[in-house]
Amino acid sequence: MNAFTHTERPRSDRIRHPRRLMMVGLRPIARAVLRRRLTVRVHGREHVPAAGPVIYAGNHMGIMDGPLLVIFAPQPVHALTKVEMFTGRLGRLLRGAGQLPLDRFNTDPNAVKTCLRVLRDGHAVGIFPEGRRGAGDLARFHRGAAYFALVTGAPVVPVIFLGTREPGGTTDSVPPRGSSVDVWFGPPVSVDRVPWPRSRDRVEEVSIRLRERMLATLDQALSATGRQLPGPLPHEEVEPDPATGVTERDAS
Repeated sequence: MNAFTHTERPRSDRIRHPRRLMMVGLRPIARAVLRRRLTVRVHGREHVPAAGPVIYAGNHMGIMDGPLLVIFAPQPVHALTKVEMFTGRLGRLLRGAGQLPLDRFNTDPNAVKTCLRVLRDGHAVGIFPEGRRGAGDLARFHRGAAYFALVTGAPVVPVIFLGTREPGGTTDSVPPRGSSVDVWFGPPVSVDRVPWPRSRDRVEEVSIRLRERMLATLDQALSATGRQLPGPLPHEEVEPDPATGVTERDAS
């Protein structure tokens, strides 16, 4: 995308592009290491645009979803990650690998503008619209993916993760060694770019459409793989989450 868009509202010309060197260089190594533990089946690579900005929107069941997106997406991805994970050695690794801290409970203009910087530079952003790990059934769908698509015109690629958490597993559990996981990329959803200001109703409308397309992609992935979702997390494992986003009631 043209550089002049960085000066459009919200401006992203004063934001530095996150690091990419480690993220790009480590992906082949990480794929090889992970495939020594798991069978990773990637479906639908042909659906992902070959060039230009992309918003990956994935369902979210377990701790493996983010790494799988970053490692196995067709191009390097700067994924929004809860800010609580950016501490100690893990935090340094995440920043070095170009991942983006997000405060889920307060307005986070730096995270928003950094995502816009990435997309306006022609790269990929990853987002989990459910907000927190759970059943992976898209019961709640936050509005971030729709907002970024409306601002930049970037297509939204639905991503479905299956097998990343077993039934009864906890929020931090990983699949047992030797098991298989599926990463399913659906056809991209085109969203027309809308200049500032963008109405809340328009963001809501696009969010509902994106959720419907992701639900259709989820049904297709479940049918094709013969897999099932793991069900909800144990009650004591459910993280707090802002009571925002569209739900099935909003879509009806």
